[in-house]
Amino acid sequence: MPKTTVIIPAAGRGHRFGDNTTPKQYQLWQGRPVLWHTLRRFDDSPEVQAVVVAIHPEDREIFATLAAGFRKLQPPVMGGAERSDSVRAALASLPPATADELVLVHDAVRPWVSMELVHEVIAAAVLHRAVIPALPVTETVKVVAHGVVVDSPTRSRLFNAQTPQGFHRDIIEQAVAAASSGAPATDEASLVERIGIDVHIIPGEIDNVKITTAGDLQSQNMSDLRVGMGYDVHAFAAGRPLILGGVPIAHDRGLAGHSDADVLVHAVIDALLGAARLGDIGRLFPDDDPAYEGIDSLLLLERVGHRLRDGNMGVVNVDAVIMAQVPKLAPHVDAMCAAMAAALSVPAERVSVKATTTERLGFVGREEGMAAQATALLRIPVATLT
Repeated sequence: MPKTTVIIPAAGRGHRFGDNTTPKQYQLWQGRPVLWHTLRRFDDSPEVQAVVVAIHPEDREIFATLAAGFRKLQPPVMGGAERSDSVRAALASLPPATADELVLVHDAVRPWVSMELVHEVIAAAVLHRAVIPALPVTETVKVVAHGVVVDSPTRSRLFNAQTPQGFHRDIIEQAVAAASSGAPATDEASLVERIGIDVHIIPGEIDNVKITTAGDLQSQNMSDLRVGMGYDVHAFAAGRPLILGGVPIAHDRGLAGHSDADVLVHAVIDALLGAARLGDIGRLFPDDDPAYEGIDSLLLLERVGHRLRDGNMGVVNVDAVIMAQVPKLAPHVDAMCAAMAAALSVPAERVSVKATTTERLGFVGREEGMAAQATALLRIPVATLT
């Protein structure tokens, strides 16, 4: 695949949102700014190499705060009065173009784009040079002048355009340069059309919503809560390190398993998957797959976190208990919470870990192994409930 850079124009003030104090890209959704969720989608995409955001000069401080931790994010550029000005500034900040390089332009306030749609746009842009995702208009559209209907266009020819819109870099650079003295455009495809290049469409996504008003954000906040439970057991084994909650713990024995045998993380993973109805750890990460032999279980937890975000699912909290007669685990609990929270990209206070013995009863009490149990609470958008 070619090098792909994503440009996000985020310099707008969002006057239609109804909040004149905070631009809509910085409004909170599930405790994070909308723009943070948008950036997360592209930071997670293996097909995107760089992300450039054009911001308003007044937003330097708030953007710097939310931008921490993103691997692909480049230094922001200052946007302009029009969307095309912001895209032009972002293009000017890029290093010299490589052969067949692609540029995707995405709305800052379209945070629910899926990894699959990003892939489809990139693949189509390679083939067609200019492509947008779009959905057919489902209601009758009227052209109105002075309060009177003057035309009723044929609905079969009308589509609602979405982003990301994908282009060969040379095409979008030509289009933006030609627009420097032209009329404002609401998307980049309009600029490309003006220079006589065909723009192809691929199917968009119903959930790829653009936030325009406060009602758009409130409708996405309509959600349900789902509880999941997880349980795991591992026997002690000599010659292996003991890893719990991603934290190495000094002990004369570790736990037996195909991966690093982190019994606590495995229980948490199953709790999350259960709440999300995504199966179980054995289905996602089979213990007969060589790819997972000795793997750090925190990496598996991180992948589960990505799956949840792809489904717009938010982790409300995780509560877990480790059952172990030995060793003493209380001194390590805070580190376990922090490690698992980081893997899930949630605040540490949303993860709780407790440790208990079994009063020397059962296999745990006989020091033959350990067990862990976890409960997870997820916030699930109503649209994804089944």
